[in-house]
Amino acid sequence: MGIRDKPTAPASPWQRLVRERTGHLNRIKALLITHGIRALRITDAKWCERLNKMQTGDGRPIPARLKIEIEREWKRLKVVAEQIREVEAERDRLVKGSEPASDACTEKMRRLVKLHGIGAEFATVLTREVFYRPFQNRRQVASYVGLTPAPYDSGDTKHEQGINKAGNTRARVIAVQMAWLWLRYQSKSELSLWYYSRVGDLKGRVRRIMIIALARKLVIALWRYVETGKVPTGAIVTA
Repeated sequence: MGIRDKPTAPASPWQRLVRERTGHLNRIKALLITHGIRALRITDAKWCERLNKMQTGDGRPIPARLKIEIEREWKRLKVVAEQIREVEAERDRLVKGSEPASDACTEKMRRLVKLHGIGAEFATVLTREVFYRPFQNRRQVASYVGLTPAPYDSGDTKHEQGINKAGNTRARVIAVQMAWLWLRYQSKSELSLWYYSRVGDLKGRVRRIMIIALARKLVIALWRYVETGKVPTGAIVTA
């Protein structure tokens, strides 16, 4: 099995719980919207008090069975929210802990979180999805994440079709999200300056295309960083 066709690893406990939380939130909102009620701040402590005072779009109290269903869904939501906090605390103890790293992956995660703008979840996903594997060169890294160009060449027709999405989908999504954050928190780095010099004041499609290019360069730079300790040029590293 080659670099490209490695199957994507199962979602992490944190990712599964976040998806479950979103499902419960959407279910509560859907139940309310069918009766003309738009609810905000469903996760706050006074939600049940507000629920008892809500009225349907035509001014009637919420039906009893509907209220029971919503309360049941809300209780499950609270359990999931508590489990997310527990998983995040466990992850932070591992990634940001002061005790010696137990393995190479933990050491790589701890290196990544030292870079300003990269949090524990980004570091965890990148390491467990990408940097746990041995790569021979930067092309293998970009190919595995699915951030390499996909050229079209047929006769006299030659053009780019965008990126090749045959790689690790979860890692690619994280890489693009991280590229946007890199521009915010590492605006003076060489990679950010490279992006700004090419985009300038342009907006829309050009910015979206160039953020993919930045994500590719950033993943490669971070791979070198976790493997050799070479900090991306101009990046801020926390103590």
